[in-house]
Parts: sequence; C-alpha cells; structure tokens
Amino acid sequence: MAQTVEQTSMYEVYALKYATRSAQRSANFVGGDPHDGPMPLDYYVWVIRNRDRLILVDTGFFQDMADKRHRSLLRTPVQALELIGIQAADVNNIVITHMHNDHVGTFDAWPNARFHLQDAELDYATGRHMACAIHSRAYEPDHVAGLIRLAYKNRIVFHDGDGEIADGISVHRVGGHTAGMQVVRVRTARGWVVLASDASHFYEHIQTRRSFSLVFHIGDMFQGYARLEALAQTTDHIIPGHDPLVMEKYPPLRQDLAGIVARLDIPPITK
Repeated sequence: MAQTVEQTSMYEVYALKYATRSAQRSANFVGGDPHDGPMPLDYYVWVIRNRDRLILVDTGFFQDMADKRHRSLLRTPVQALELIGIQAADVNNIVITHMHNDHVGTFDAWPNARFHLQDAELDYATGRHMACAIHSRAYEPDHVAGLIRLAYKNRIVFHDGDGEIADGISVHRVGGHTAGMQVVRVRTARGWVVLASDASHFYEHIQTRRSFSLVFHIGDMFQGYARLEALAQTTDHIIPGHDPLVMEKYPPLRQDLAGIVARLDIPPITK
C-alpha cells in the first residue's frame, strides 16, 4: 500500500548565517550589470532534522578563509549549530553541494560525519580544469586533499546524479556553477523545499535567468534553473545559496536568533 505524505517523514529545515561580505551587482552577474550598486552576499549552512535524523548541508569556512578571501566571519559553522543545540559530534551525515572553499572549509570539524558528494565534483576538483585559474580559484588544495583522505577512510558516500539520503531527502546533480554542483530536496510540512546552494546564488539569478559570474558551464546553469523549479513544490520553495533576503523572507527559529537562523519549512513571511 502506498504511503501518504502524512505517513512519511517530514523535516524542519533551517538556514544558519555564519558570514557575510560586501559586493557590487556588477560582480554578481556574467556580463556585469547596467544598474550597478551594492549587492552583498551572506554565507549559510543548512540543517535538516526531525526526531529521527539530522543532516547538515555544507560546512562553511573558518577564520583562515575569511582572512584570505576578505569576508566577515560572524561565527563559525560549529558555533552556529551550537546556537540551536547541536554539537559537531552529533552530525553523522553532511551533504557537500560542491567543494568551493565556503562550502567545504570546515570538513575536519565533524568527527563522526560521512559526506555525500557527487562523483563529478571530485573529478572536477582533481582534474584538468584546475590548471585554469578561473575554475580553480574558489577551491583550496588543502580542502580537496582532505576530502580525498576522507574517501580513503570510507567517509564519503559518492552519488552519480540523483540519490536518496533518507526518506524525504534527496540530492540531484545540476552542474552549472561547478561540474558536480548538487542541490538538496526535502519534504516539509509546506511541501518540497529545494536547497539550491550555488545553483542560484540569489533569487534574482533564477527569476531573471541570469548567471553568477563564477560558472563552469553556463548552459548547465540555465538547465539547472528548470530542474530546480521541477523539483520544488513552487518557486517559493527554492532557497538560494547566498541571498540576504532569505533572512528577511523567513521567520527566525527563535526571536533571539533573528537574522541568524531562519525556518525554511514554514511559509515565507507575508507583508
């Protein structure tokens, strides 16, 4: 007998802001932007949980990357999770959407975790394209080497395209931003939410069918937008990877965490 949505697992989903940096619109679009002005980026990790499971999506970075790449670290990802009662040792599964420094930089802070990664992403990060600075500049060799070491310890679960992490949680390779860029689809009380990560940095990218300036394959990027829309319950269920509007659109987990932890499994705030 087929299970109904009510009978299957649902999850709470949180966006946790851990860093920020200033930027201009001209830097955030392929080809620049004729209406230049401030367009800052916020940096997030995401938590998916219910009473049975806990999954972290991406691991952010530490102060070394903040210093090297001129960002403002507000709290480490480990400290961000501690704000909602989660210790690093509690995390057993981490989805790495892609291996850029701001998404994998604290990989060694989670002692009990296995990492879910696309085959294509590790191939890309260790292959011929890394000889070209435009592709390699967002990667850190030490991070890449660290994940290779984890693979030798059987701590990486590799996916080739679509894959199920658990009932109601799946990953989907869309490419575009990187060769192995994957997104995460989650069943929630309000329907299927898709954590786009850098498959769409800002709401504006997917809404206007424009691309962030750092992109491996722009054709795959645009096809990825269509895939995001097909995976999500509605376009309101797609969560971009770096847009400060996420903290404005969604209510905080608690009032003392306003602007730090947003609930994504309940509808956006109506104004």
